[in-house]
Amino acid sequence: MTTASAPSKGGSKAQVHVQRFGTFLSGMIMPNIPALIAWGIFTAFFIDVGWTPNADLATIVGPFIHYLLPILIAYTGGTMVYGIRGGVVGSIATMGAIAGSDLIVANINAALPEGASQLGQVHMFIGAMILGPLGAWTMKKIDSIWEGKIKAGFEMLVNMFSAGIWGFVMAVVGFYPVAWLVNGIMQALSTAVNWLVEMNLLPLTSILIEPAKVFFLNNAINHGVLTPLGVTQAAETGSSILFLLEANPGPGVGLLLAFTIFGLGAARASAPGAAVIQFFGGIHEVYFPYALMKPVLIVALIAGGMTGVTTNMLLGGALRAPAAPGSIIAVLLQTAQGAYFAVILSVILSAAVTFVISAVILRASRKRDLESMAATDDAFGAAITQTEAAKGKSSDHLGGLRGGAATGAGGAAGAAATATEREVKNIVFACDAGMGSSAMGASVLRNKFKKAGVEDVTVVNKAIANLDSSADLVITQNQLTDRARQQTPDAIHISVDNFMNSPKYDEVVDLVRAQHEDGV
Repeated sequence: MTTASAPSKGGSKAQVHVQRFGTFLSGMIMPNIPALIAWGIFTAFFIDVGWTPNADLATIVGPFIHYLLPILIAYTGGTMVYGIRGGVVGSIATMGAIAGSDLIVANINAALPEGASQLGQVHMFIGAMILGPLGAWTMKKIDSIWEGKIKAGFEMLVNMFSAGIWGFVMAVVGFYPVAWLVNGIMQALSTAVNWLVEMNLLPLTSILIEPAKVFFLNNAINHGVLTPLGVTQAAETGSSILFLLEANPGPGVGLLLAFTIFGLGAARASAPGAAVIQFFGGIHEVYFPYALMKPVLIVALIAGGMTGVTTNMLLGGALRAPAAPGSIIAVLLQTAQGAYFAVILSVILSAAVTFVISAVILRASRKRDLESMAATDDAFGAAITQTEAAKGKSSDHLGGLRGGAATGAGGAAGAAATATEREVKNIVFACDAGMGSSAMGASVLRNKFKKAGVEDVTVVNKAIANLDSSADLVITQNQLTDRARQQTPDAIHISVDNFMNSPKYDEVVDLVRAQHEDGV
C-alpha cells in the first residue's frame, strides 16, 4: 500500500515553532483538565463563598492546587519525553520548585512592613511545564551514557539509584534558579494583567487571541499564560475572567451563523452543522476555515471577542476553572456563582457583534462571489486545507466540513490500496495528542468494518509518541506520516487529508476483507 505524503504547508518557521510549543504545552495541560474541573467543583461548593461552605472539605482546595496539579502536569510532561521514568524525575524536580517558591514568598512577606499586603502563594504551573520535560530529557541523556554497559544483575540497582540521585539534583535546581525565575515571570505577568484590568484595556487581548486561534497559535498563550494566571486568581478569589478570554464560543458561532444565512456554496451548506459542533461540542477549530477563506472576517472575530471581554469586565463575568473544551455547556458548568447573567450575556453579545460584522462583509462581496461560485468553493476547500496545515494535523471535524464537494489534495492524491504480505489486525489512528480527531477517525473506520462484516480487527487511537511495534497499519494526517514512520518503521503507513471522510478508509476495508478471504 503506497502512501501519499503531502509536503507541509503553513506559515513561517516562527509560526511552526510556536505551534509545536503550544501543542507541547497543550499535551501537558489537557490530560489534566479533569483534575482542574474537580478542583473547580471543590471551590464551588466548599470555600467560604461557595454554594455549601464546609471548612473541613475546603482544606482540600489549597493542597490540590498548590501540590497535586503542578506535579500532575510535570509527570505528564515527563512521560511525554521519557515515559514513566521521565515523569517521576520531572515530578521530583517540580516538588523542589514548589518548596523553593514557598520559601521565596515567605522571606518576602517577612521583610514587608507591618500592615503591608502579603504576597500569596505562587502555584508552580509554569515551573512544572519547565521541569517536567527538562528533568525527563536530562535523565534520558544520562541513561544513554551507560546504556548497554551495565553488568547483568545490576540493572535495577543502577536504574533506581540513578533516577533517585538525578531527581535530587533536579529538585535542587528547581528549588533555586527555577523557583526564582518562575516567581519573577508570574509577578511580571500578574502586574501586566492587573494593569490591563485597571486601565480597562483587557478587551485589547482579543486583538492577539482571536487571530492566534485561527492560526493555531493560541495554545502557547492559553496554556502558557492564561491558565496559570487564571488558576492563581481563582485560588485567591474563587474565579477568574482570564478563563473566558479564549474559551468564549460566541465569536465562532456568530461567524458560522452569518455563513448559514449569507454564505454561498459549500461554506453555507456546512455552516449549520459546524455551528452545532462549535457551540455545543466546543470544537472551535471548525470555524477557522470560514475565517481563512476571507481573512477580513478576523476583524469580526476580534470585535466579537472584545465585546465579550468588555461585558464580563463590566458585569463581573468569570469562571471557577478552565472551560475545556470551549463548549457553552462547559462554560456554564464552570461559571462562578452569581456570574451567570454576565457570562451568558457576554456569549450572546459577542456572537451578535461577530454575526453583524460578518454579515456586512459577506453581503458586500456576495455579487462577486456569485459570479465565481466554483472559485468560492475552491477557496473554502483551500481554507480547510490551510487550517489543517496550520494545526499541524488533520481533524475529523474539519474533514466533515469538506463533505463530498471538495475532497482537497489529500483525497485527489489518495493512494490505491494494494495487497500486502503483512496481515492487518491492529490499526492505529495517530495524531499529536492521541485524542479528539484521531479518536473520531478510529470511530469512523470501526463503523465501516462493522458494516462490511469484518471482525477480528482492532482499531484504536494513540499519540504518535506512544506508537509501538504492535501496530500493523498506522493512519495519520499527511504532515505527520514521517514522524509516525520513524516510530513504527515496519508498519504499513497511510496518509489522509482528513480523518472524517477519507476515501482511503474504503481501501483499508477492502484490503483487510481481501486478506480474510485469501487467508493471508
